[in-house]
Amino acid sequence: MLKKVFIPLLSLLVLTLTTGLLVSPTASVRPNVVLIFMDDMGYGDLSCYGALGYTTPNIDRLAIEGTRFTNFLTAQAVCTASRTALMTGCYPNRLSMSGALAPWATTGLHPDEETLAELLKERGYATGIFGKWHLGHHPEFMPRGQGFDEYFGLPYSNDMWPINYDGTPATSGNKARYPLLPMIDGDTPVDSIRTLADQDELTRRLTERAVSFINKNHKRPFFLYLPHQMPHVPIGASARFRGKTGEGLYADMMQEIDWSVGEVMRALKTNGLEKNTLVIFTSDNGPWLTFGNHAGSSGGLREGKGTTYEGGHRVPCLMRWPGVVPGGRVCNKLLTTMDILPTVAKLCGARLPRRPIDGVDAMALLKGDDSQTPRTEFYYYYRANSLEAVRRGNFKLVFAHPGRRDEGYVRGKDGNKGENTESYAIESGLYDLRHDPGERYDLSKQSPDLKADLDALAEKARLDLGDDLQQRKGANVRPGGQLTAPKQ
Repeated sequence: MLKKVFIPLLSLLVLTLTTGLLVSPTASVRPNVVLIFMDDMGYGDLSCYGALGYTTPNIDRLAIEGTRFTNFLTAQAVCTASRTALMTGCYPNRLSMSGALAPWATTGLHPDEETLAELLKERGYATGIFGKWHLGHHPEFMPRGQGFDEYFGLPYSNDMWPINYDGTPATSGNKARYPLLPMIDGDTPVDSIRTLADQDELTRRLTERAVSFINKNHKRPFFLYLPHQMPHVPIGASARFRGKTGEGLYADMMQEIDWSVGEVMRALKTNGLEKNTLVIFTSDNGPWLTFGNHAGSSGGLREGKGTTYEGGHRVPCLMRWPGVVPGGRVCNKLLTTMDILPTVAKLCGARLPRRPIDGVDAMALLKGDDSQTPRTEFYYYYRANSLEAVRRGNFKLVFAHPGRRDEGYVRGKDGNKGENTESYAIESGLYDLRHDPGERYDLSKQSPDLKADLDALAEKARLDLGDDLQQRKGANVRPGGQLTAPKQ
């Protein structure tokens, strides 16, 4: 009699456990996370977002097998600031981080701020970064002290060296002050980027190290952060890809980036990890348009990198995790790079940082619940701490401010910078991004109540974070990292 009762109970237990695994893949297995972060890649630079003249089939496959986000914003349209937001889930100006740190900077991400790598490492994840860091290049700010087990790459941008973009030596100005670009392995410089030919090999070298990391850690959960140096100028492609597209160096370089994504995905498949890995592919900001044919496309959005317009902030974002993230889906909900940390932490069973963050948990939306709207508001900050625009829903209010303008200026060619200005008097304007993503039609006069509502949102931002345009100090800004020892 006991045997007859025991067998049905055992069957029920097995069925319950099996059903639980099907309903919630994260219940018993911690997913791997692969985060691929491009540099200066625009909204229109992938064929799944409308790129012309070349295709990106491996990246497009992420869209086919996962979700393509069309309303995804970087926190600021510049290197260091955008990476701060990605790693911490905070507006970068909340952490006193802005702009793009130069090689002579004595600041960096404060060691007390907790990164996504630190949170996952605490959960037993192997953590590796292969590529551009740009959150401070002194020892106390480097990846190994910010939660990463392994690091290989450049500490800042690939143009920060004493060579002009066309390969000629710089004899005056800021570039003449830059040291040679050091490639760091762990904590040790292993070689330097000395020529444009060295730049050509960056994508290959970073990809090989990323694949090696996957192979080495395939039996434990891991967080792989692959922040490519490209398409930031000076762009480059290895001999295998130069001339491959017939559409110029930018297209060749994008083909090599696509190859890189394919190699990462192949490594996941070879190790049997495809179905338990969340892959995120996105960019730090829009294209550096002044470089013309060595810059990407903003996909019809207004302006590009270094501006508050959508061409600077809105970037491609693809997320893939079979069985969890719906395949072949397009999501138009507003999300930002700040939201990656809390969402990934939730998916991986990690805690949130102890200090307040600005990112929101979008796990339900990521898994396919389109009734969810985790984020409705966004503050567009730039320069040190200037509030240049705010957004609620699909409406965006831009404030008058001096800023970058590429529109109307002659663009550069073949690595040479074009004409532009950094102090154009940008006018205020209220825009409906649903009908006017190009931000051309000012609705301020016909929608005064809406403008007043967004003005109130801006005041909320100023109280919290401050605003250099109004010489306001925020109540909740935290200090950045400062060197505790003399600069070496």
